[in-house]
Amino acid sequence: MRNKKYHLLPYETIVKAAAGEPEAVNTVIQTYTGYIKYLSYFQGSINNDIQDYLKASLMEALPKFRFCS
Repeated sequence: MRNKKYHLLPYETIVKAAAGEPEAVNTVIQTYTGYIKYLSYFQGSINNDIQDYLKASLMEALPKFRFCS
């Protein structure tokens, strides 16, 4: 399974997160927390302002996610 190798989110979780279900949104945030911390690393430490901005941007983008059929 490719999802197991790359630790991708299941499609159902993405659909629920886009619909605004709190548990699914939390799962998405938890999945990307490591990457968010990596991106917010600035001048030798994690910048909390950047980290908060990235989390807010992710949460703002979730309802805008478009599904192709």
